[in-house]
Amino acid sequence: MATNETPRFGTATHGSSHDIQAVAGIWRDGHGPALALRTRGRGSDHAAIRSAMWQDRKRVLIDRLGWDLQSPDGLHELDQYDGDDTLYLIVHQAETGRHLGSVRLLPSTGPHLLGDVFAHLCSDGVPVGPDVWEITRLVTAPELSRAEALQVRRQLSVALFEHALGAGIARYTMVTHLPWLPSLLSIGWDAEPLGMPHGTSNDAVAALQILVDASTLARLRGAWLLPDAVLPEQTN
Repeated sequence: MATNETPRFGTATHGSSHDIQAVAGIWRDGHGPALALRTRGRGSDHAAIRSAMWQDRKRVLIDRLGWDLQSPDGLHELDQYDGDDTLYLIVHQAETGRHLGSVRLLPSTGPHLLGDVFAHLCSDGVPVGPDVWEITRLVTAPELSRAEALQVRRQLSVALFEHALGAGIARYTMVTHLPWLPSLLSIGWDAEPLGMPHGTSNDAVAALQILVDASTLARLRGAWLLPDAVLPEQTN
């Protein structure tokens, strides 16, 4: 039956993550629990963990996945969107300084990948506004097991919603390769396509938006037995 409603990806009930038995709660090892933090730009604050993040991005995106990206020094992966005002959410082991997972956030009102490179994926134009931010470079440390990586992604997903609700963000946008879409949706996000996929087979990509609301955050926290606050309170 035809409808005027926006087509929805919804919440996937099966995908590559559903056969993984991830432990509920915060990731931890013998050194203690993983923590999440916000950090911005390339300054001295949290410099060591940002360096570890960029190294893991290089190991995952360039070395493992073979993406055509640049490494300025053969060790880190950075591009023109890793600027002084770029915001990162990072899950890490604080005692050892180990990077576990991270995501890069860019405001849609400034330069960002969807607007600059992948605008053709949006049938009704790229969503832009102060309440729309883009998710890019979502990675987990390559040495984690699949179950550990899923546990870290869950923690990172809750951090994304906590940050959004505190910062007035109503939706995130992102571009993904289609083979990764079921795994992304199995996290539990409420997502909508922004247009038809482009490309074929494993090279096909699509743009989507993730809707942010407090009820989804509460559902994810309850399902994964995560605490009421994953991110520390923002002080500036």
